[in-house]
Amino acid sequence: MDKSLATGLVIGAAVAAGAGALAGLKLMTKGPEYAQVLEVTPVTRTLRTPRQECHAVRVTRQAPVKDEHQLTGTIAGALIGGVLGHQVGGGSGRDLATVAGAAGGGYAGNRIQKNLQDRNTVTTAEQKCDRVYDSSEKIIGYAVRYRLGGREATVRMDHDPGPRIPLRDGRLDLGAAEPGKPG
Repeated sequence: MDKSLATGLVIGAAVAAGAGALAGLKLMTKGPEYAQVLEVTPVTRTLRTPRQECHAVRVTRQAPVKDEHQLTGTIAGALIGGVLGHQVGGGSGRDLATVAGAAGGGYAGNRIQKNLQDRNTVTTAEQKCDRVYDSSEKIIGYAVRYRLGGREATVRMDHDPGPRIPLRDGRLDLGAAEPGKPG
């Protein structure tokens, strides 16, 4: 074998052995690549969304009055009372009974018409709307409890990291997703 070939092989083997030892040393001193996730709790916010809720309601009101001074009842009562009063007595007593009957009948007719008008009602259906709120929960993040090198801590993340959180330069890589999981 050629002396230079043998020297080259020895030097190559020495370099390869040194590189392997250096790689092994690097692997031995390298820290963990992941933090272990112990618990993931969704952080939520309650959203209140307003909307209109309408339904029909029966409403009873007094019917419109055509004769608000009850003139028809007053006149009819006065006529009936006058006729009845005229039937009583004779002479000037008859005239007095006619006037008294007309006055009393007019008052009674007025009250009777008013009572009838007050009880005359109209019922309609009206739409009544109320503002109601629907509540829903929205996930706004995740509280993640993890263990790294014997120490436990909590961090808030915008996604569920899965069973472990990758590290970059010894620190949590919060933007990275677990391999095989969407991030």
